[in-house]
Amino acid sequence: MDFLGLFPTWYEAGLGSGWVVGIIATVHVLFSHTAVGAALFFGYLATVAYRNDRPELLDYIRRYGLFLLVFSYVLGSITGPGIWYSTTVASPRGISALIHNFVWGWSAEWVFFVIEVVGVYSMVYLVGKVDGRTYMKISWIFGGASLTTMLIIVGILSFMMWPGTEGYMQEGGYLYGYYGANQFAQLAMRVAFMFTMNAVVGGIVVSGMKTDALKREMARKLAVLGLVSAAAGFALLNWYMATLPPYAATMVQTRLPERFGPSMLITLGLTAGYFLLTLIRPRVLVPGLAGSMTVVLLVFGLWPEETARESLRKPYVAGQYVYSNQVIARDVPGMGISSELPMLEAHGLLATHAFLPDELRQVTPGNAAQVGEAIALSMCANCHSLSDTGMRPIRDYYGDVTDVAAIRDYSKAAMATGATMYMPAIPLKDIEWEALAVFLASLEDETVPAQYAAEKRAEGRKLAQKEGD
Repeated sequence: MDFLGLFPTWYEAGLGSGWVVGIIATVHVLFSHTAVGAALFFGYLATVAYRNDRPELLDYIRRYGLFLLVFSYVLGSITGPGIWYSTTVASPRGISALIHNFVWGWSAEWVFFVIEVVGVYSMVYLVGKVDGRTYMKISWIFGGASLTTMLIIVGILSFMMWPGTEGYMQEGGYLYGYYGANQFAQLAMRVAFMFTMNAVVGGIVVSGMKTDALKREMARKLAVLGLVSAAAGFALLNWYMATLPPYAATMVQTRLPERFGPSMLITLGLTAGYFLLTLIRPRVLVPGLAGSMTVVLLVFGLWPEETARESLRKPYVAGQYVYSNQVIARDVPGMGISSELPMLEAHGLLATHAFLPDELRQVTPGNAAQVGEAIALSMCANCHSLSDTGMRPIRDYYGDVTDVAAIRDYSKAAMATGATMYMPAIPLKDIEWEALAVFLASLEDETVPAQYAAEKRAEGRKLAQKEGD
């Protein structure tokens, strides 16, 4: 008999693997998007400096570039591999799907990233050492390489939500999977918000400047850029939402917390207020205010947005065929991929999970809770914490119910057929559903496994006595 292609589950009890990935990724988005926005802003400033003979603008580029070397390129180069590591252990088949589809795209992105790194060093260390025309050309090569890295990565992120065209499932291939309506809508929205991030983070550099005239000018330039880009990004959100899969509207209504909309509006209002204040009174731009606004943007802007994007693609993690729990959920003839749901339905999880301990392959009254925990780790832990803390604690969905039969029937009805659109279909065997129910009940009452074992043993004795009679 074949086995499912599942890997051992990485489970972080305090937060959940998804939140570990999310925290690293959200911080990296701040670093990376700021770098792209700053690169294009540098091109604009270098052009103005060259054409209008304003060398003082080059001093700001040098200062901001030095800041970016640490803020975006050192810290970003730490969190970037951090994303690779955490996603590989948390979602190995999701990453495998992306690599098998877009390995050459990622290779191209790394080439442009090398150009970007060389570019930022050149922007910093060639100020005053090359003629203005050459420096301007370097600035736009730097900006173009930065934007290209974002273009490539956004295409891959869009595939995680929805393959580019309908032909992908039957034909496979890079172009069918990559280019879709969501890619360009997401790119436009991200470009707008990356200028907002550049304006906020660039304010940290402006706040430390000593030349009052240049400080006022740069504070106002960044304020105008931030106001326009924030408004544009918010307006582009409707386009982005219109390109999402058909079920996205339902997901927005049912899965996103009620506070999401108000919190985003509050964040947008705070951001607009900050830029208006620095536009009218540039002197108030001090390191503490600029740094605090960066934290506000990270915690109340980027984190909810990235969390919402992750939630909208559930129950899939990549291409509408890899479930969040790593099971292959549908055939993709163009890529030679077959659904694993028929195997799971025919043989169950315990018989087909290659990395399950042998002692947990059969459910007994004594090990039901342990088997149920193993099932929960494999099928549920990528999206739900099995403890009281972390990401979507699973016990919260069952209240204080400890009735094993009730939990079993409810879970099976919700998940066995995929009738609940944001939950993966998990066609387990009846005994596996029961073991899972014993474990879930034990999260509320630790005595449940012992009671269950005693009841099953008593039932066994009665059955044996009846057969003996």
